[in-house]
Amino acid sequence: MTSKRTLGLLFGGRSCEHEVSVTSARSVLAAVDQGRYDIVLIGIDKEGYWHTGPDLEGLTRGKEVRELAGPGESAGGALVSMALHHQGNLTSSTPQPKPAPQLDVIFPVLHGTFGEDGTIQGVLEMAGIPYVGCGVAASSLAMDKALARQVFAAAGIPQAPWMVLHRNTWDDHGPEMMRQALEDLGLPIFAKPANLGSSVGVGKAHDPGELDACIRDAFRYDNKVVIEQSMENCQEVECAVLGNQSPEASVVGEIIPGAEFYDYQTKYIDDRSRTLIPADIPDHAAERVRELSVQAFRAIDGSGLARVDFFVHHETREVYLNEINTLPGFTPISMYPKLWEASGIPYAALIDRLVDLALERHAMGSLLKRSF
Repeated sequence: MTSKRTLGLLFGGRSCEHEVSVTSARSVLAAVDQGRYDIVLIGIDKEGYWHTGPDLEGLTRGKEVRELAGPGESAGGALVSMALHHQGNLTSSTPQPKPAPQLDVIFPVLHGTFGEDGTIQGVLEMAGIPYVGCGVAASSLAMDKALARQVFAAAGIPQAPWMVLHRNTWDDHGPEMMRQALEDLGLPIFAKPANLGSSVGVGKAHDPGELDACIRDAFRYDNKVVIEQSMENCQEVECAVLGNQSPEASVVGEIIPGAEFYDYQTKYIDDRSRTLIPADIPDHAAERVRELSVQAFRAIDGSGLARVDFFVHHETREVYLNEINTLPGFTPISMYPKLWEASGIPYAALIDRLVDLALERHAMGSLLKRSF
């Protein structure tokens, strides 16, 4: 019988998506085959302190990290501890009866800033620990919607027309930039922080006054804001990608928002949105979504997993890329695990595949380093 692997489940974080991360981690913990893994819970609270140990077992009660654990370590201290833990010596916020086992792989179930933007990936690279998901460059690029759009445009992937606003130029030239945006993009227009997820800070404007308010709200979360033409008369669909060198695309699913658009309130609080798997689109449009999903994944040099979001026009059936998410949600309502379950890979088996891909990617990197 194959020996059990030790899987570090890393969750929480400093971003405004902390609660979503905790929910995702709780869902993974409930689904993972604990006959195959020893689970080590590692929580990051909203102040950036890291915690591990038995106290975090209260994760199943759905509290914030700081409500679960005692005093934690700073991020710098945690980096040292993570490296030591990889050798079997991670310190804990509460006493443990025996030394923690060596970590085989980390599953960073983190969303938003400091979670899916390449920063935590850099920490894990420095600690030399295999981890699930995309590497530093792909994570950072996908998180920055402005940079990602430039890469997708260079790859020939169709998108909605967009503009990028920077805080310093907006402060000096806001009225002129507003006029340019209205002239180039028309109404309605979406405004969103360049580096955030879960639709936090996203607003839809139907007139100039609303646009000004939406832009100012988006600047509360980031110094760079993307504004883009609203894709009207379209269906919102999503596709999951899994793999390293030979990525595969799942069946296509559809989001039916319970509001004018799929915002944070609709996603996680009101429970008014619906999902349809497979999506109600023609076969040729679904195949186009799958094709562009893999193309977008390769364009950012993705590995492990990603969820890719699109618009499909009701009449022309043209497909437009919305964005790519390199650490999609794993909550009970999240599309990524649902899409793979509909494609024949149940949740527990999906975790196994992700762990295998993480170890495969790490081994390839280690082999390259040894060749120099």
